[in-house]
Amino acid sequence: MKSFVNIVNAVKRWSSMMMPSFVILAILVLWELSVYVTGIEKWILPAPTEIFQSLVNSSDLLVIHSLQTLKETLLGLLLAVIVGMILATLIDVSEWFQKTLYPLLVISQTIPIIAVAPLIMIWFGFGILPKVIVVALVCFFPIAINLADGYRTVDISMIRLLETMGATKWQIFKMVKFPGAMPFFFSGLRIAGTYSVMGAVIGEWLGASQGLGILLTRSSQSFLTDRVFATIVIIVFMSLAIFAIVEVLARVTMRWHYQQENKD
Repeated sequence: MKSFVNIVNAVKRWSSMMMPSFVILAILVLWELSVYVTGIEKWILPAPTEIFQSLVNSSDLLVIHSLQTLKETLLGLLLAVIVGMILATLIDVSEWFQKTLYPLLVISQTIPIIAVAPLIMIWFGFGILPKVIVVALVCFFPIAINLADGYRTVDISMIRLLETMGATKWQIFKMVKFPGAMPFFFSGLRIAGTYSVMGAVIGEWLGASQGLGILLTRSSQSFLTDRVFATIVIIVFMSLAIFAIVEVLARVTMRWHYQQENKD
């Protein structure tokens, strides 16, 4: 009986994975047929096969620019994780910080990053640093807010038990609070990881010599629409790869959490 249930669950998981693939494939087929039937110009809307051909022909160029964007993305995401964890912890340990920082964090997200990015370029130049800062600004908010919410949902009875046993605040944080908040932390990190590549591309739009953002700008100005779409494909795959890496890290570091989910 247990093996039958496992087979059914595997079929369900396989079906849930295949359905989006079939939808994407159907869209690509319709796209290809529409371009072929209408005879639309390549510089207006290239067919999927032409985009694939551009991916192959421009592979060397795409690799060079992708590595630059990936470096900016990972550094910015790492900075966002550090800043987000610090802010969330300050909000949790101090009511004064909670009343002061929480509203400021929310207000910071009402300012369009596209309006702030040029100022960062003016202040920090056109090197890698401003792009890293832009990525961090895009990514830190979901990490900080989700982790702060996670700290608040930790079982208070566990904290009281450790306090009666003479545990220090650091021991309580290490043994109860942070492990209990980890699902929330990884939820925020998934969102941040998805946005991180976009943040790097925005920074590169405004001034860079390398990166997918500047490649997008140059390709669109040259009416190389097939290369624009090829670059977008790379950006999408990079974002999905970062999301997948975060998911793997979550499953490795929170095995107890996923085991509990499977039991439920």
